[in-house]
Amino acid sequence: MTKPDADLTKAVLKGIETTTQEKFFTHIPVEQMHALLEYYGMTDWESFAASWQRLGVDVYMADGGRYRRRRHATFALSENSILRKKHQPHYQSRDYNTLNGGVERWFDPIEKRIGEHPVMKAVLSLVNRLATDLTPETEQPETWHAEVHQFRIEAAREMIGQPTPEGLHRDGVDWVLVMMVQRENVANGTTSIHDLQGAEVGSFTLTGPMDAAFVNDHMVYHGVTPIQPIDPDRPAFRDVLVVTLRHQ
Repeated sequence: MTKPDADLTKAVLKGIETTTQEKFFTHIPVEQMHALLEYYGMTDWESFAASWQRLGVDVYMADGGRYRRRRHATFALSENSILRKKHQPHYQSRDYNTLNGGVERWFDPIEKRIGEHPVMKAVLSLVNRLATDLTPETEQPETWHAEVHQFRIEAAREMIGQPTPEGLHRDGVDWVLVMMVQRENVANGTTSIHDLQGAEVGSFTLTGPMDAAFVNDHMVYHGVTPIQPIDPDRPAFRDVLVVTLRHQ
């Protein structure tokens, strides 16, 4: 396969970065995301996406829900290195997650082969590039602390799926990437972006595989509307990959 043109890739990156600087978020359409990930070495999307079939139930939901499945991993990212860290809990203060914050949450680790997968490496390389370019040089860390989450939100006849059960929120990090992996038999799931005063400044629905959003977590809130099955007699789910970056 021919590697995407470097000049074209730079132009796409520049467009994403300019929009993010101006609006504090960017919706990256499938075509652009696909080209960028290929540039960073993506191959074998199918086996990567299939790993969402092997996620465990999130047992930490304070609302008692059993509609969310997930795996989790952490990485150290630098210009020339992607290093997986020892498995550790996910923690958010209640300042950022009023529903599930304030406790260490130990999720199943992302499978070793998925953590090393060409798609994962491409995503982490891209996020590292965007975050570094958009962070003032004097504030750039030597390494970014990256948390990676595989999420599956399920819905059924009598079960609404909540992609963001904590509501409109910030994650308490520097940068957030959300990438669609698969939507199956799902209605709604619209992402909205709000400024720090709560006014909506954008909305979109991630639909096809690799449809993505990149967010400056310091400057905007984000949330996703609940999902329902289109056909209640068939499985319904929304699979996404979420990557957050913060200073070490």
